[in-house]
Amino acid sequence: EKKSQITHSVRHEVAIPEGFEYVPLSEHESPSEPFRRYPFTLDPFQQCSVSCIERNESVLVSAHTSAGKTVIAEYAIAMALKKKQRVIYTSPIKALSNQKYREFHHEFGDVGLMTGEVTINPTASCLVMTTEILRSMLYRGSEVMREVGWVVFDEVHYMRDKERGVVWEETLILLPDQVRYVFLSATIPNAKQFAEWICCVHHQPCHVVYTDYRPTPLQHYLFPAGGDGIHLAVDEKGVFREDNFVKALSVLGDDTVLGGKKKRKPTKNGKERPSDLFKIVKMIMMKNYQPVIVFSFSKKECEANATQMSKLDFNGEEERMMVGKIFNNAMEALSEDDRQLAQIENILPFLKRGIGIHHSGLLPILKEVIELLFQEGLLKVLFATETFSIGLNMPAKTVVFTNSRKFDGRDFRWISSGEYIQMSGRAGRRGLDDRGIVILMLDEKMEPTVAKNMIKGQADALNSAFHLSYNMILNLIRVEGMSPEDILEKSFYQFQNNDSLPNLENQLNELIERRKGLKIEQEETISEYYEIKQQLEVLKKDFKMIIHHPTNILPFLQVGRLVKIKHENDDFGWGCLVNFIRKKKIEKDKGNLLQV
Repeated sequence: EKKSQITHSVRHEVAIPEGFEYVPLSEHESPSEPFRRYPFTLDPFQQCSVSCIERNESVLVSAHTSAGKTVIAEYAIAMALKKKQRVIYTSPIKALSNQKYREFHHEFGDVGLMTGEVTINPTASCLVMTTEILRSMLYRGSEVMREVGWVVFDEVHYMRDKERGVVWEETLILLPDQVRYVFLSATIPNAKQFAEWICCVHHQPCHVVYTDYRPTPLQHYLFPAGGDGIHLAVDEKGVFREDNFVKALSVLGDDTVLGGKKKRKPTKNGKERPSDLFKIVKMIMMKNYQPVIVFSFSKKECEANATQMSKLDFNGEEERMMVGKIFNNAMEALSEDDRQLAQIENILPFLKRGIGIHHSGLLPILKEVIELLFQEGLLKVLFATETFSIGLNMPAKTVVFTNSRKFDGRDFRWISSGEYIQMSGRAGRRGLDDRGIVILMLDEKMEPTVAKNMIKGQADALNSAFHLSYNMILNLIRVEGMSPEDILEKSFYQFQNNDSLPNLENQLNELIERRKGLKIEQEETISEYYEIKQQLEVLKKDFKMIIHHPTNILPFLQVGRLVKIKHENDDFGWGCLVNFIRKKKIEKDKGNLLQV
């Protein structure tokens, strides 16, 4: 009973605009006839969120993956439709939009879909679309927006994405004040701050319903490279097993240094040993831990991992026939030439054996078929990239990470706790599994603190990724009563900056007080010394500029001359000048430049 109480704990907060007469949620009376009935009892966080919607007030629901956030969105849609209002459901990716369209069309009937690829029934009362489409509608001044009562933003934590996060901010700023919102998000530590921003921009109360409740507890295991088994690192109660972690690292051996990788050794007859991933997948099948999602951080690796499983077959004859039938029916929508594409011909043998591949490089129709097959239980192993963890309601019993590092466009780094939480959240199917299994493959040494922060760490904060672009400025010209200055002022970025000012001022005042308390002996002499040192740095820079000026340096640059190349902090070492081209049309005072 005590454990159940902890798991179901719900935190409710509300941001209220100035002058608003707020009635506490505890005094709310639900309507005698609910707008939607469910065949199960709502969890406390779901009931709390539904009460906010019944009061016609916006709500941010922050909960783990698979906790049941979609129930809240469905209630808002049902209420809007009964009140003859239009409702828009937005998602960050097309795959999620397609899935939600199928679900809602089955539930509500009058549902349309608008993505960059497909438009179905655009005059429907409930429209499912990507956030970019909604932003375009707002910039165009679409008539549809006049009738919208509610907008549901699924996976709103995507707003912190450096590339696309700005789309969420633009959309939220441009939406009219009379619209109410349902924000569905993974657990974010600064949920209240986001609600306060919505309250400030749209002058309406915004509730926060936060829960750490996870319907299916997770067990986190480590599989060290070259090992034969898995080591429990964090149990279902969230206890970090440091002794097991040390055992797992010891398997890596001394030949694997921190940041280095361990290579597979061949067997005595010269053949390469089965890969670690092959061993893990085989073990998962033997222990009946399927279905399993194997996450990789590149499309190429995703396909290579699937190819490693070419000798394994996880489907029976009847399942193979079913896969072939579903696949061929879906491909009938394509032309004869398209059906002969290598991607389509090559993937069917994998699917028939219960092995799937899912990444952004696949044709949209292939992704949809693979999602459908996985939902139907006809795929036992799915090799996917990170995008599969965003929103799609496709849990598995087991999740495997093939790497503990990823390339983020700049450098290779450890997976952040937020990314780990998002992907590992796919493990454990509510009502089907007692617990979910997460396996992290280790091929390099890791400090216990790094592992602990990754597996048990707090979710990433929702920070603004707002930036002005030429496209945004041009679009704003068409919007009446909104300028780039207005959108900057109303942005979450500006709100967060304003929010941090009091804290920064306090820090500054503390430092000033500490400075006053410091006593420096011979302060005048030290101050004079510091000023001389600063002047010396300036003179050094001037001296370098004179030396490196083309007029002074060119006489020394002759073929065969040894030169040391330095650029800012980069030292390229010594080199030999083998040839040069004299550039023309150079200003007289700059001398001649040599292109080496």
